[in-house]
Amino acid sequence: MKQLRNALTHLLNGLAGVSFLAMVVLTCWQVVTRYLLQNPSSWSEELVSYLFAWMALLGASLVTSERGHMNIPVIVERLPGGLKTAFSVFAELVAFAFSAVILVLGGVQITSLAMGQMTSSLGVAIGVFYIVLPLCGVLNMVYTAMNIYDIVKGNIPVLPTSEEDSLVDNLKKEEA
Repeated sequence: MKQLRNALTHLLNGLAGVSFLAMVVLTCWQVVTRYLLQNPSSWSEELVSYLFAWMALLGASLVTSERGHMNIPVIVERLPGGLKTAFSVFAELVAFAFSAVILVLGGVQITSLAMGQMTSSLGVAIGVFYIVLPLCGVLNMVYTAMNIYDIVKGNIPVLPTSEEDSLVDNLKKEEA
């Protein structure tokens, strides 16, 4: 399971990095063509906006893998151990359901509807760019399933810890 998580995370990091690099190059190209050549590129701006959406959704899947999405653990921290585990599993199940219904089912519907529409300057079906929705939905579902397994097995903390908490714990250990 850990190997699958690491492989998916490595792949997503690479894809998000390539998207970011392509966005930087295309934005520079847009500036050069607009201001130096006085003939703006018609397709690069549109492609950058689609790449940004891809990068954001891939990044959201990466955050799901690390259980790093925003949470407010004030109440959960005060629960006894078994209830903390149950609440954490419940939170992961909610994320799983959201990914299944909104990203996968909704994403498949909107992608299939958009396959008949073409982008204005690229000449590509808009649905091609919307494929990221169900793709990231499936990735989120895989990650949340792995998170649930790891929570139940005790492989990861019930509540995600912040970097600040880790720093404080390390300082306390050094002082002792």
